[in-house]
Amino acid sequence: MTEKEDPTGGWRGSREVWLAAAREAFVETGLEAVKIQPLAQRLGLARTSFYWFFSDRAALLEALLADWEERNTGALIGATGAYAATLQEAALNLIAIFLDDGPFSAGFERAVRGWAHGDGAVAARVQAADAARLGAITAMFARFGIAPVEADVRARNAYLVQIGYISMQLAESFEERLTRIPDYVKIYTGAAPTAAEMTRFRAARRPAG
Repeated sequence: MTEKEDPTGGWRGSREVWLAAAREAFVETGLEAVKIQPLAQRLGLARTSFYWFFSDRAALLEALLADWEERNTGALIGATGAYAATLQEAALNLIAIFLDDGPFSAGFERAVRGWAHGDGAVAARVQAADAARLGAITAMFARFGIAPVEADVRARNAYLVQIGYISMQLAESFEERLTRIPDYVKIYTGAAPTAAEMTRFRAARRPAG
């Protein structure tokens, strides 16, 4: 939905503006921060502006959950289908989304999983997302000729390690994580990436500055 102007000259914002504010507050503080009045204050908008885009707080929370599915699950599934000449390169594609400051947000992931602990409906959505993600990673392995049972186990190994990093809030620099990546790929796939594959990976994911 596009940005809207109040007939009296005020700015009402947009659906995307309200959703982004909700996502930021949620990741920073938790679910209790996702309330209409605090978000209005955060944006410098009238509380009534919210209702141009969402019927109530429940609608905003549903949009927030759908946004997480689109961003994080969508990014992961997209990575598993990205071009790769070898299984090792495919594994690097997958690992990359957890390293980049990109569409897969570790903070958003932690916040949603925390929300799921106290809400059965959200827990069901998280379980469905996990199943879809694991299915996509398993299919990635199968694409390179790995047998179904082995592909499932390798997928779980790769995925659960990365989610473990997020859940445990492990702090590693890019360089520190990079030293471990060849061995992670070897464990996930059965062979280490080539020097050329690691060079391309490093060049594409090197942090700015």
